Amino acid sequence: MLSLQISALWHWALWLGLLYLLFKVSVLFLIWRDLVTAFRPFPGPLCHWLYGNAREFLQVGKDLDLFYKWAQSHVYGFTLWLGNFYASLVITHPDYAKAVLARQDPKDDTAYRFIVPWIGEGLLVSSGQKWFQHRRLITPGFHYDVLKPYVSLMSNCTKIMLDKWERLVPDEKPVELFHHVSLMTLDTIMKCAFSYNSNCQTDSDNAYIKAVYELSYLVYHRFRHFIYHFDFIYYLSPEGFRNRRALKIAHEHTDKVIKQRKESLRNENEFDKISQRRHLDFLDILLCAKDENGRGLSDKDLRAEVDTFMFEGHDTTASGISWILYALAKHPEHQEKCREEIRGVLGNRDTVEWDDLGKIPHTTMCIKESLRLFPPVPGVARKLSKPITFCDGRSLPEGATVILSIYCINRSPGFWKDPEVFDPLRFSVENSADRHPHAFLPFAAGSRNCIGQNFAMNEMKVAVALILQKFQLLPDPENEPQKTPQIVLRSMNGIHLKLKRIEKDYGKEPSRAESIGDAV
Repeated sequence: MLSLQISALWHWALWLGLLYLLFKVSVLFLIWRDLVTAFRPFPGPLCHWLYGNAREFLQVGKDLDLFYKWAQSHVYGFTLWLGNFYASLVITHPDYAKAVLARQDPKDDTAYRFIVPWIGEGLLVSSGQKWFQHRRLITPGFHYDVLKPYVSLMSNCTKIMLDKWERLVPDEKPVELFHHVSLMTLDTIMKCAFSYNSNCQTDSDNAYIKAVYELSYLVYHRFRHFIYHFDFIYYLSPEGFRNRRALKIAHEHTDKVIKQRKESLRNENEFDKISQRRHLDFLDILLCAKDENGRGLSDKDLRAEVDTFMFEGHDTTASGISWILYALAKHPEHQEKCREEIRGVLGNRDTVEWDDLGKIPHTTMCIKESLRLFPPVPGVARKLSKPITFCDGRSLPEGATVILSIYCINRSPGFWKDPEVFDPLRFSVENSADRHPHAFLPFAAGSRNCIGQNFAMNEMKVAVALILQKFQLLPDPENEPQKTPQIVLRSMNGIHLKLKRIEKDYGKEPSRAESIGDAV
C-alpha cells in the first residue's frame, strides 16, 4: 500500500514538473515570437538559430568593427540578436537617433543594471519623476559661474601629470598615457566637484582609487560574461567577492566625504555664505539643493549622485583626452597648428585661464573631430516606454530595446565626407552650419544629454593646451591602439605615444611695465 502511495506521488510530481516545464517553454516561445514580430521590419546581419550574433562578439575588441561593418549594409539600423530571447535595434542614422533622443525613455536595465550597485539610481540610470527632479536640482551645479574657478584647478592637476612625464622623457621609450590621464581626471574631479585633495596622482596605494578602477573593470567584465548575469552565480564567484569588497571601500569613502561636508556646512547652508569663503562645488550644490516643497536629497540619493559624477566625470574625460592626444600624434600638421595657437594665447604662462578657452578655435575643432572618431561613450541603450514610429514609417512597440551606436552615427557616410579621415575643418562655423543636429553625438542629445559636457570640454581644452605647450607627441607605430568599448572607449593594449620635451624658445611674455613702456 505504501509503495503504491509513493508511486502515485512520484507520478504526480512528474506531471507537475512536466507542466511547469511546458509553462516555461510556452513563456519563452511567446517572448521569442513577440521579439520576432517586433523586429521583423528591421533586418540585420545573418545570425545563428540558437546563438544569434553572440558568437561573433567572442573576440574582445571586435564590437565596434562589426557594428560599423553592419552599418554600411543597413543605413538606418539593424537588429542584433544575442541568443533567442534578447534582441535590440542598433541605430546608425541621425534621423532615427533624433526620434529616440527627443523622448525621455529610461536606460535599458539589461545594459545598466550591473552598475547600479556602485552608482545607485542617480541621473545616469534613474527615470521618470525622480530623474526630472534630480536633473532640475543638479543643473545649477554646471552654471558657468560655478565652472569658472575649476579651470585653475584643472591646470594644476594637469601640471602634476606633466611633472611625472618629465621624469619619463629621458628614457626615450613610448609612454602608456591612458593610465596617467585617468589619474589626472580623477584628481581633477575630486578637487573640482568635492574640494577633496586625494593626491591620487602621486599616492599609488590609495585604496579608494584602486576601488574605482576595480569597479570599472568588474562592471564591464560582468556584462561580457553571460553566466555572471545571474545574481546568485555572480555573488558566489571570485569576481563577486572582489566587487563587494571594492563597493564597500568606494561607498565608505563617499559617505565620509559627504559627512565631512555636511558638518562644515552646518551653519552655512546658503550659497552666498559659502561662496564668500571659497568657490562653490558640485557637492555644495547637492547639499543645498531644495525642491519646491523645501526638501533636499536624501543621504542615499546624495551618495548616488556623487558616485555617478565620479564615475561619469573621470573615465569618460580620460578617454576623450587620451584619444585626442593619439589623433594629434598621428597628424603632426594639426598638432603644430594647435601648438602655435596655444602659444599665441598663453605666451609664457603655464596655466590656462577661463577667458583663454574661447580663444583656441583650431584646438577646439581638433578636439571635436577626435570626439567624432573616438567618442568616449560609443553607444547608449534605451528601453521604449511607449511605441515609436520612425521617419520611414517603420515602428517598434513599447518595451523594445534600442541601442544608439554613437560610434557609427558619428561616422555615417551620408553626413560625413570621407568619415574615416581626420579633418578638424569639418567643425568650422561654415561647415557646421547645415549639418544634421544629430550627426555628432559625443554627449548624446535631448533632455537626457550629458549634464557635464561643458565641464568635460573645458577639461579637455586645458589638458590639451598644457600638454602641447610642453611636449611634442609622436606615435608608436609598433603599438597601435586597439579600440574596445569597455563602458568607455578604451584601447586593449593602452595608448602608447612618444613624448619629446619642447624647450621654451618662443619668447618671454612681456611684463606689464614693459608693455606700458613699449606703448609710450
